[in-house]
Amino acid sequence: MKKIIALAGLLIFSSCAELQQIATQLPNGGYRVSDSEINNGLKQALQFGIDKEVTKLAKEDGFFSNDLVRIGLPPELQKVDKTLRDVGLDALADEGLKILNRAAEDAVSEAIPVFADAVTQITFTDARNILLGSEDAATVYLNNKTEQELYSRFNPIISNSLDKVGATQVWKNIIQKYNSLPITSNVNPDLPDYVTNEALNGVFFMIAEEEKEIRNKVSARTTNLLQRVFALQDSAKFSYRP
Repeated sequence: MKKIIALAGLLIFSSCAELQQIATQLPNGGYRVSDSEINNGLKQALQFGIDKEVTKLAKEDGFFSNDLVRIGLPPELQKVDKTLRDVGLDALADEGLKILNRAAEDAVSEAIPVFADAVTQITFTDARNILLGSEDAATVYLNNKTEQELYSRFNPIISNSLDKVGATQVWKNIIQKYNSLPITSNVNPDLPDYVTNEALNGVFFMIAEEEKEIRNKVSARTTNLLQRVFALQDSAKFSYRP
């Protein structure tokens, strides 16, 4: 995740200098959009993503029924899943998979107040850089501001959730059954850490999807403020000829 963020940051700043120069040569992009409106528009776009996508992930089956972010088995256990299914233990494998996603769903509601705080901290400079950045620049900003705190909040909840629903015992049974097979070697992954990181990846992925919608589809700009602010983005990018 951190490598992806670093790469995205490089792409943002390598392409943004020219775009910002163009934008500053226009009277607020030709749309009379103030810095305050840009700031509020970016905050609104992020808040829409949080309200729409994060809230859905926090519901039962929010992860499990979403093909884009469903948490699968860690690499160390993928061979466990295949081996169990090969010997007719599909139900046991399915139970273990669903438990991982339920734990993520339990934790996601903790993200909402953390995101809300990060959104309030967006400065005028941040907002203009984000607006003229890559199609997931706002999500990258949010990730940089919140990932560490979210991990510290998610991890104990996910650990407790796995314990609460008997996941520890379920996975113990799965791993013991797998390790008892003569064709296997022992595995012992850190499931709470794995599920925490996968949950974070899923949250930021869905917010990025909502951000891309607003940036690329005029029909997704459902308020006058979003229409005005992202018209400035459109104008700057249209004017830029690399």
